Amino acid sequence: MGLGLLSHTGRAAAATTSIGDGARVPALIIGSGYGGSVAALRLAQAGVDVHMIEMGKSWDTPGSDGKIFANTRTPDDRSFWLRTRTKQPLSNFLGFPIDKNVSRHTGILDAEEFSGITVYQGRGVGGGSLVNGGMAVTPNRERFGAILPSVDADEMYDVYYPRANAGLGVNEIDRAWFDTTDCYQYARVGRKHAERSGFDFVYVPNVYDFNYMKQEAAGNVPRSALAAEILYGNNHGKKSLQQTYLAQAAATGRVTISPLHRVTSVTPAPSGGYTVTIEQLNTGGGVTATKTVTAGKVFFAAGSVGTSKLLVKLKATGALPGLNNEVGKGWGDNGNVMCGRANHMWDATGSLQSSIPTVGIDNWEEGGAFAEVAPLPTGIETYASFYLSITNTPHRAQFSYNAGTGGVDLNWQTSWKQTSIDMAKSIFDKINRKEGTIYRTDLFGFYKIWGDHLTYHPLGGAVLGKATDNHGRLHGHPGLYVIDGSLIPGNTSVNPFVTITALAERNIDKIIDTDL
Repeated sequence: MGLGLLSHTGRAAAATTSIGDGARVPALIIGSGYGGSVAALRLAQAGVDVHMIEMGKSWDTPGSDGKIFANTRTPDDRSFWLRTRTKQPLSNFLGFPIDKNVSRHTGILDAEEFSGITVYQGRGVGGGSLVNGGMAVTPNRERFGAILPSVDADEMYDVYYPRANAGLGVNEIDRAWFDTTDCYQYARVGRKHAERSGFDFVYVPNVYDFNYMKQEAAGNVPRSALAAEILYGNNHGKKSLQQTYLAQAAATGRVTISPLHRVTSVTPAPSGGYTVTIEQLNTGGGVTATKTVTAGKVFFAAGSVGTSKLLVKLKATGALPGLNNEVGKGWGDNGNVMCGRANHMWDATGSLQSSIPTVGIDNWEEGGAFAEVAPLPTGIETYASFYLSITNTPHRAQFSYNAGTGGVDLNWQTSWKQTSIDMAKSIFDKINRKEGTIYRTDLFGFYKIWGDHLTYHPLGGAVLGKATDNHGRLHGHPGLYVIDGSLIPGNTSVNPFVTITALAERNIDKIIDTDL
C-alpha cells in the first residue's frame, strides 16, 4: 500500500500505489471522479477495503515552474492527454489560431474526438473535478422528474443533494463583493444585459473557496482564479475531489489508488467475483505492464464516455455476455453550445477576469436554455461577453463496438446541435437586439458564431433503470455496478456534477445496505 501524499493545498490526498499482478481486492473502482470518489468514501466508512484504478496521473508533483497545473494562457505538456497539439475549446482569438504544439504526455484534459463531436474530460486523480469551472448547481426541483424519472425527488432534495453539497465543499460568493470587485466586471455586464432583456439572472454556488479569491484580489495569497487557471487545473482555491471526498477517503486508511492504470477487461472469475485486466501506463501513454487482479465487486466510474465504451466492448466481445441491450444507449451532450457577443466600448468587461463562473441566465421554461456567463481570461480588455449554454436538447446517441478497429464508435450527428443553437438563440438574439450588439465570429474559427463542436458535460450510456436497475446494479452480472454520469440520460438542465454526486450518494447507500 502506498504512502499518504499531501495535495497542493496541504490536505491528505488518497494513498497512491501500483496495484500488484495477482492482487485480490474486495471492491475495485474504475475511475476516481465524482461517482467513484463517493463510492470509495462510503464503502471505506462501511469497513470495505477499496482500490481505485485511475487512467490519469495523481497530479501531486510540481513541474519545472514549481506549480502542479499549467496556466490556461500558456499550455504545455501538462495540458492535454496524449496530444502533440492542443485542442482548446476556443480555437481562435481576434482572427488568429491559438492552439500550439506540445510534447505528448498524459496531460490533464482529454479532447476525445468522435464522429461529429469532441468530448472534453478530466484525466487524473479527481477526474472532471480537476478541469471544470466548479459551478455547483442543483437543478430546480420541478425539473427533476424529467432528469431522473425513476428516482424519488423528495429523497434527493431532502437527503442526497444536501449531502453532496456538503461533501463537495460548496459555497456562495459574497454578493456585495461581487458587485464591486474588478474580477467580476464581466459578469456584471452579463447581468445588466440579461436583466434589461427580461431574463432571470441567477447566482450559482461553486466549489472554489471565495474567501481565498478575496485574498487573491487583495494580493495576500498566490493567485489562481485570478491568474487564469481553469482548463488545465487550479493550483489554489478550488476544492476538487482531491481536497474533499478523496481526502476523507484517505483518512479511513482503507482506500488506495493506482494512477496511470487502465482497465481493459472485466470477466466473471471462476471462484467468484471478477477477473480484471489492467494496463499500467507511462507518461508518454505507453503500456509498461499488464496485470490481472481479482475483485469481489467492481464499480464502473470512468465517466460517461469511459464507462460506456468499456461496457459496450465487454458485452460485444463476450467478456460480460449478460449485459442487456441498453448498454451504450441514451448518451447526450447536456445540450452544450458556446458563443460570444461583441459589446459596445462603454460596456468593457475588464482585463482581469476571475476564471471561476458564478452567474447564469435562466430561460429554461420559455426557451429551453440555461447559460452560464463565462470568463474570457485573456489578460486584456476584449469588450466581449462569453457564454456556455446548457439546452433542453432531445437528441441521444448510442455507442457501438467496431469489430474492425477494436474500438467503440458514437453515432452523434453534428446537425443535432442546431436544436441547441436555436434554444441558446432564444437568449442571445434578444439581448443583441436590445443592446444593439452582434455575435463574435472569431472564437471558433473564421466567421463561425457557435461553438457547436463539443461538450464538457457528457452524460448517459448506461442509463439508470435501463442498463442497470434503479440503483446502478448492472443487469446480468451480480456484483457489477455503475455509479457515475453514465447513469443520467443525456441532460440535467444545469451543470451536472452535483447531480452525479447526489445520485452516487443515493445509490451507494442502498448498495451498502443491501449488497454488503
